[in-house]
Amino acid sequence: MASAVLPSGPQCAAAAVAAAAAAPPGLRLRLLLLLLSAAALIPTGLCFCCRAPFPRTYQQERTELSIGGLEYIAGKGDGQNLFTKDVTVIEGEVATISCQVNKSDDSVIQLLNPNRQTIYFRDFRPLKDSRFQLLNFSSSELKVSLTNVSISDEGRYFCQLYTDPPQESYTTITVLVPPRNLMIDIQKDTAVEGEEIEVNCTAMASKPATTIRWFKGNKELKGKSEVEEWSDMYTVTSQLMLKVNKEDDGVPVICQVEHPAVTGNLQTQRYLEVQYKPQVHIQMTYPLQGLTREGDALELTCEAIGKPQPVMVTWVRVDDEMPQHAVLSGPNLFINNLNKTDNGTYRCEASNIVGKAHSDYMLYVYDPPTTIPPLTTTTTTTTTTILTIIADTTATTEPAVHDSRAGEEGAIRAVDHAVIGGVVAVVVFAMLCLLIILGRYFARHKGTYFTHEAKGADDAADADTAIINAEGGQNNSEEKKEYFI
Repeated sequence: MASAVLPSGPQCAAAAVAAAAAAPPGLRLRLLLLLLSAAALIPTGLCFCCRAPFPRTYQQERTELSIGGLEYIAGKGDGQNLFTKDVTVIEGEVATISCQVNKSDDSVIQLLNPNRQTIYFRDFRPLKDSRFQLLNFSSSELKVSLTNVSISDEGRYFCQLYTDPPQESYTTITVLVPPRNLMIDIQKDTAVEGEEIEVNCTAMASKPATTIRWFKGNKELKGKSEVEEWSDMYTVTSQLMLKVNKEDDGVPVICQVEHPAVTGNLQTQRYLEVQYKPQVHIQMTYPLQGLTREGDALELTCEAIGKPQPVMVTWVRVDDEMPQHAVLSGPNLFINNLNKTDNGTYRCEASNIVGKAHSDYMLYVYDPPTTIPPLTTTTTTTTTTILTIIADTTATTEPAVHDSRAGEEGAIRAVDHAVIGGVVAVVVFAMLCLLIILGRYFARHKGTYFTHEAKGADDAADADTAIINAEGGQNNSEEKKEYFI
């Protein structure tokens, strides 16, 4: 006996197969299409022509169903010829659903949506949703595209194959939604060095939840994230606590999002603006060698850098009054005709709204250089010239420092080296003179010497006569003596 409730589309599709089998061949296809078109308009429920309700979902991978005397095999298990693949798609793009038959016997294939409404029966589309388009239909495949996918399209789609017994398989469409808006907010637009500030980044309405990473320049930092879920969508807020210093001024703070629906880097950034107190440095512009003597001039320049830039730079003399002949011109201090009373510490001070800072210069004035009169001898004059050249060369290469006494120490070291060089030159010159005198002496006293045997040999006619005429002859040879003249 038939049930009194209205049939659902899928259930009547199964019943249509059984009814069409008994119809004449000419009316079989028309009857199937007519019944399926009517079934797509009927809500899901119990089928009047079925003995048991058709389940809305499947709890198992393989389930046997009895519908109108027909046994269905549903799921993705082994032993069936109908196969599908899950689909992951980004919102707004195209999803492709494919129902594939491994061993085709020309059985009917149909595709149903998550509400179990028939999308395609063979190559016919009963569902009036133009976003579904047929890509391919054959005895072994039914391929359908879904354009402009939205989050409401997510769910299970069913493929049915009318074999004996009929088979069913499902594919799951997962829709990814990238963050709709990415915002970064800094607690204070302008921070002061040493201060800790709060930076927040929010990625709104994404699916699944995004991952937020923080960077300061090229250095990655660690933040704290919170996730809110609303209607299957997620909003992520990440908080970063950052202690800033003067080196962070102008450095970007970057909020970067990682999400499966985002290709490349999705990020936003804000540049830090940090205020800091001045940094002060004193530069000696004259004298260049850094040695300050009586009668010379001194010029110092004060360099101050800060944010905001210092508007006022002042010079003071620590523990004393500024000399009467000192001239102040903005960051420059000029003292003409130095003397011993100018000795002391001179300070440059600079300030802005963050704070103030200073730098000191210690002045020590030395006696003026003394002139050594040249001596009359050539040796002394040469030595004095060498001393002068060495001393001047060393003094010009000595660096300038904040303490003027450093220049005098360098000059003293240079004089010591010059004296040593002069002494060595004198010794070398003296040795050369001594060698010249000894050479001339030995050259003037050079001569020959004769023995007693050689006396009388000069007047002899031959060698024998010379021997006979020699004093003493052969008999007195034991008394022979040699004399050096």
